Amino acid sequence: MRIAVINPNTTASMTQRIAVAARLAAAAGTDIIDRQPTVGPEAIEGPFDGALSVPGLLREIVAAERDGADAHIIACFDDTGLDAARAVASKPVIGIGEASFHAASLVAHSFCVVTTLSRSAPVIEDNIHRYGFSTRCRRVFATDIPVLELENPESGAFEKISSFIRQGLALGAEGVALGCAGMAAFAQDLQRTHGVPVVDGVSAAVGLAETLVRCGLSTSKSGVWATPARFHVLEKLS
Repeated sequence: MRIAVINPNTTASMTQRIAVAARLAAAAGTDIIDRQPTVGPEAIEGPFDGALSVPGLLREIVAAERDGADAHIIACFDDTGLDAARAVASKPVIGIGEASFHAASLVAHSFCVVTTLSRSAPVIEDNIHRYGFSTRCRRVFATDIPVLELENPESGAFEKISSFIRQGLALGAEGVALGCAGMAAFAQDLQRTHGVPVVDGVSAAVGLAETLVRCGLSTSKSGVWATPARFHVLEKLS
């Protein structure tokens, strides 16, 4: 089984960290193929960056299918370009945000989300409502740590994330979804620290992708996610 894990931003070091998390979560016999666009924002920190990243993301989805990918993962917690990606792909496409919410709801009656910047929080809140998790999510917290600073050992990221988890638990959350692919490396230590499930979306998405492939399931093409008539436009995007 080959799963393409696509970081929609152009920062190679983040792509490498995501790939490490994905390979640790993958079952024996699953090959993780990490990809990233060559053009686009270096980090996705809100709707503007998300919009800029979509053309490059879609090109990577199409290229991964040509290379034999059995499923695709969009490794941005905003689920950037998810609907468009499902339309252009013939194989399953999973966003790490949606995967996180499903996983958290299976192991905790309620959960909170801890993400990066404040301008990213409304995107996540809209997705939570759209996916039907509004009654399960207690709150989306923004640490105001820039995405790329998560790689900086001196950013204090672990401690800041931990402090917001404590606030979420005080509000009644029984689990946590980490709201950025760049937080994947913190998940196990945070879980040990707080004694509740802490979901890394990359790991959750890998498990769900493997399950869909093993079940022989793929995205419905009978409606919203039908292959677009103007699919050829992708070839002209630069």
